[in-house]
Amino acid sequence: MIIPRETLMINDIFFEIHQDLPREDPGQDKYTQKAFEMLPKVDRPRILDIGCGPGGQTMELARLSQGEVIGIDIHQPYLDKLQSKIKASDLSDRVKALNQSMFSLKFPDESFDIIWAEGAIYTIGFERGITEWKRVIKPHGFLVVTEMAWLRQNPPREIFDYWMKCYPKILTTDENMEIISRCDYKLLGYFPLPEDAWWVEYYGPLEKRVRMLKQKYADDPQALEVFNNEQQEIDMYRKFSHWYGYIFFVMQKT
Repeated sequence: MIIPRETLMINDIFFEIHQDLPREDPGQDKYTQKAFEMLPKVDRPRILDIGCGPGGQTMELARLSQGEVIGIDIHQPYLDKLQSKIKASDLSDRVKALNQSMFSLKFPDESFDIIWAEGAIYTIGFERGITEWKRVIKPHGFLVVTEMAWLRQNPPREIFDYWMKCYPKILTTDENMEIISRCDYKLLGYFPLPEDAWWVEYYGPLEKRVRMLKQKYADDPQALEVFNNEQQEIDMYRKFSHWYGYIFFVMQKT
């Protein structure tokens, strides 16, 4: 397949925006830890981190669990960044980075004690993800994800229309809990990511990067459109953060 030059350019701009940011999604180590501590204790679990990106939470899971962690993503520069972290931490014996798609997990059935996915399941869709990924979870194993959800009913038209364009499958927390039950999981706990999880390591650094790159590409209309889309996402959260957010769902396969 021949990829249009314009698409390649936009992808290059996107990754220039996000390169070496502290995170590629809302969150912080303390919230990864909070979710992990909602799980029953498993001795040296085998964990699959789906959509691991550059691996911030991957490394935190290795620290928390003292188990084996495999991070998968399809963007090789992110995996290279994770591999550098693994090497620097001398954890090559129990942390791995693999180029693999969440749409087709190439692992045997019941391979993992825990599947983890922060800021990633929207790519495949919440119900499809928790249904298809169940295959590789051990009996009575665990699935932990963050999913975008409405925090209140009847959001203002401006933010509703925005999410219908960006992620039309967005549901309320209660609707996601119904899906969890219907897909044969037991919900062990859940919590919304607080606003500092969005700003400290994600939107704050991202907004500074966008501002800087707008000056660099001031004469490039296509690049400026990408920057404006990123800024719009930030501005929407600044204006409507009480209406939507990421929810950590901690569940057990039944």
